[in-house]
Amino acid sequence: MSLGAFADSRSLTMGVELELQIVNHHDYDLAPASGDLLRLMEKVKLPGVVTPEITESMIELCTGICVDHAQVLAELTETRDALVARADKLNIGLCGGGTHPFQHWSERRIYDKPRFHEISALYGYLSKQFTIFGQHVHIGCPGPDQALVLLHGLSRFIPHFIALSASSPFVQGTDTGFDSARLNSVFAFPLSGRAPFVNRWEDFGVFFDKMTRTGVVKSMKDFYWDIRPKPEYGTIEVRVLDTPLTIEKAAALAGYVQCLARWLRIEKPFEPAEDDYLPYTFNRFQACRFGLDGTFVDPKTGEHRTLRDDIESTLKALEIHAMELKAEGAIALIRSELAGFGNDAAWLRSIQAKENLLPEVVRRQCLRWAGH
Repeated sequence: MSLGAFADSRSLTMGVELELQIVNHHDYDLAPASGDLLRLMEKVKLPGVVTPEITESMIELCTGICVDHAQVLAELTETRDALVARADKLNIGLCGGGTHPFQHWSERRIYDKPRFHEISALYGYLSKQFTIFGQHVHIGCPGPDQALVLLHGLSRFIPHFIALSASSPFVQGTDTGFDSARLNSVFAFPLSGRAPFVNRWEDFGVFFDKMTRTGVVKSMKDFYWDIRPKPEYGTIEVRVLDTPLTIEKAAALAGYVQCLARWLRIEKPFEPAEDDYLPYTFNRFQACRFGLDGTFVDPKTGEHRTLRDDIESTLKALEIHAMELKAEGAIALIRSELAGFGNDAAWLRSIQAKENLLPEVVRRQCLRWAGH
């Protein structure tokens, strides 16, 4: 299978995908109800789409092509409200969070779709352990070479995205000590991690052809990279964010990614290089394990600082770009959360510390997601 042409796309447009947890209202464990929920959603007119995910206790909502933070927030709000209304009819709940705090992967059911069955046959139990929940942000690119340059530029900020969005401290009833335990499950897949360092689409095509000749991959969907190109959309797709607990946070994170993309494209604060990836895995781990308090190693200077400090420094550099993109609200929300709980993992731990009951944590997550 060939890589295909890189589709036309308006630069800096956005698309957002959110994977959600479906839970029952009895003990707030995951519920295999995506099929019923999708049937109720079939005739609902939405700005984007709602689709199944690999197990029946998950669902994904997607915006359309958005130009700014306000449009992302409006589309997410409309779809969220429609989903919550239908979920109420089925007596089930919906919530964000990168992992469900106490579900057992062995109880999950694979959604009846050919690709999901193929993944299950290939990866075995890992496919059910993939009942994790993330946010993906697509950024439109004017051409394929520009997409690859942006991909490598944004890779420097992978730990920032992880630390800000982290919402998965609990797995199977245990506090893992990680702010984002979700990404440990992603890293188990053999084609996860980072994309190869190439800046020309022609060279990327050579790499893709070599991989398809081995039979290891059939399409771009087989790469579980932290950021990957999506030629059929004309975008690059940032894939490391945990699903936030609110749509407001999800929209703000998308606006943050968009502002970074504009800053990288216009100001070119640094030229991406292969050596930028030397501290990549270390920085990624620090963000997953310690969140905003993790150590960030600057790939250019080797300087060590906290992720919180580097994010705050970056936010200052983005102010003019936020104004141009009408994303001031997104940056303001991120700053307010940095000054408060910091990230959703901290909020989840605070509720568990107070209640000492993970089902109650999930109940509160459902209320937050519904906007209560």
